[in-house]
This record gives sequence, C-alpha cells and structure tokens, in this order.
Amino acid sequence: MRELSLNVLDIAQNSIVAGASLTEILVKEDTKEKTLLIGIYDNGKGMTPEQVENVKDPFFTTRTTRKVGMGIPLFKLAAEQTGGSFTITSQVGEGTRVDALFKTDSIDFTPLGDMASTIATIVSMNEDKDFVYTRNIDGKEFTFKSADIKIILDGVPLSEPSVMSWIEDYIRENTPG
Repeated sequence: MRELSLNVLDIAQNSIVAGASLTEILVKEDTKEKTLLIGIYDNGKGMTPEQVENVKDPFFTTRTTRKVGMGIPLFKLAAEQTGGSFTITSQVGEGTRVDALFKTDSIDFTPLGDMASTIATIVSMNEDKDFVYTRNIDGKEFTFKSADIKIILDGVPLSEPSVMSWIEDYIRENTPG
C-alpha cells in the first residue's frame, strides 16, 4: 500500500469483522531513534495460534469474497523491509494485538499517510463501535476517543458529513508535531 494509514484502515476493519466493540490504534514516533510503532489492538473474537500463523500468509483468508488476504502480510512486509519488526498475538475470546515497528530512516519506509482522514472514516463507518486513537510524537501525546464524541453529540450520527469533517480537523489540529 502507498500509505501505512491504509494498512491501519484495513486491519481496523478486520477487527470490526472479528466482532470487536473496541479497537485501539496507537501511532508512536520517536524521531531521535528514527522509529515509528503502529499498534492495533481489539477485543474481538481472537484467533487460535494456527490462525495467527496463517494470517501472515497472503494466500490465507477467512473471507468468502476472495481467496487471498493481503492486509497483514503487506503490513508485516512493510515493517520488516525497513529493518523493523512485526508481531501479532491473539487469544480466542479476548482479541488480537498487532504491532509493527518501522525504521523511518530506511529507504523502504512507507509514509504514514493521512491518519486523521483514516480515523474519521473508520469511526463514521462503524458508529456502533468504539475507537481510541493515540498519536505520540517524541513523548507528546494526543488521544481521541469516539465514545467521548458520541456523548457530546448526544445522538447526532458520526456519519453526518459535517461531523466527519470536524473529527478529521480535530485530530489534525491536536496531533503533536
């Protein structure tokens, strides 16, 4: 994928398909160490150890609409090509944790992309789910919680275009940098 934010969108959508009511997305950058950690954690149905191993294979998918699943394998490859690492852990009935560490000074580093738009999109498409997005740059941190926005809006749909636009702007304005 051309931007890591698209990988995040894909994996977060996998969380929804797996029945997660809460998905947490962490993007932590250390400019001194030249690293970027992306973590996606959910409370979905989880996977068996065998499924965890299979999900790294691009020719394995649980979807019935196509015979390949490229999200996790491409995300793993993107991290490892930079000299970084990738881990996925899961427990049946508890959820899944995906962590990808990227070396940002690598020629193979894929740009992060537009996380504000990615988060606004996934939140607006899944109003019945909760999302926590944390962006940390050199220890300065901002956290967005969709549950808080739902309380403030008191029934106004998150898919409302003006709300989507506000969420995107709010994330952009508060992202450390």
